[in-house]
Amino acid sequence: MLVLLISSIVSWAIIYSKSRQIARATKSATDFENEFWSGADANQMYQQIRSGDGALSGMERVFERGFSEYARLVKQTDDADTVVEGSYRAMKIALSRETDSVEQHLPFLATVGSTAPYVGLFGTVWGIMNSFTALANVQQATLAMVAPGIAEALIATAIGLFAAIPAVVAYNRLSTKSERLLNRYDNFMDEFASVLQRQVLRRGNAAYR
Repeated sequence: MLVLLISSIVSWAIIYSKSRQIARATKSATDFENEFWSGADANQMYQQIRSGDGALSGMERVFERGFSEYARLVKQTDDADTVVEGSYRAMKIALSRETDSVEQHLPFLATVGSTAPYVGLFGTVWGIMNSFTALANVQQATLAMVAPGIAEALIATAIGLFAAIPAVVAYNRLSTKSERLLNRYDNFMDEFASVLQRQVLRRGNAAYR
């Protein structure tokens, strides 16, 4: 029961922290997309992000890595495919790290949700076994003798469900929200790669003229 209680406390701490993290990341992504697609200059946005004091995360991190690689490659080659592929790889790596951050600790909720009822059931079965074993040592068994032990054993099942139900609900909810957030990152990455490709082609045409 102590293990179940600790698991429940840790689960609630993860639920609180992950809910806040995903909410902040979603708002940040919305604000960044609104600014980016409003016609703001990408180079100016890149300079502002680089000059900021805070650590980059989320969509800003994907953008920063992609544009940084783009700025480096356009100085070395005029091949559009090379520039875009290099920038895309850099954004893919940044996206992978953001995925790890967003999905961190979610497997723990899934584990608690799937195992806590069985742990509680094991505690109940063990308690009932002990109650009936104790009856073997008495000559006359009564309900009053066995009821307290069984009631105490059933508490383990109740605690297991108390730990499992919030964990399952939170895992499903947070997994859905994190998947939507990561899909937004992925979609932005593809759209930004197209933007970079058009910029490279325009630079090439201007140089050719």
